[in-house]
Amino acid sequence: QVQLVESGGGLVQPGGSLRLSCAASGFTFSNYAMSWYRQAPGKERELVAVISSAGSSTTYADSVKGRFTISRDNAKNTVYLRMHSLKPEDTAVYYCNARVFGDEYWGQGTQVTVSS
Repeated sequence: QVQLVESGGGLVQPGGSLRLSCAASGFTFSNYAMSWYRQAPGKERELVAVISSAGSSTTYADSVKGRFTISRDNAKNTVYLRMHSLKPEDTAVYYCNARVFGDEYWGQGTQVTVSS
């Protein structure tokens, strides 16, 4: 079955950096676009970034453009989210997402906290 496992979250000071990873299994990873979402306390889940199946096309939320970079390694079935210049408002649980055969799959999430 489809499984998505995120890692790499943690506590970081404002202005710091983190790299999130999402290891995928149970489907042909290289055939599908992948996304990162986040959900802050009391807020709706929001789309952060999307990457095409081959990695040639990316899309970002306006709030993270220029600071976050989504990438993927199809040989490792892994998608990454590099986050720089982190702000307190980036604090959220970050989720990996895949849409496979019309069904939507989520990882368990990884907490990112930006605080001094």
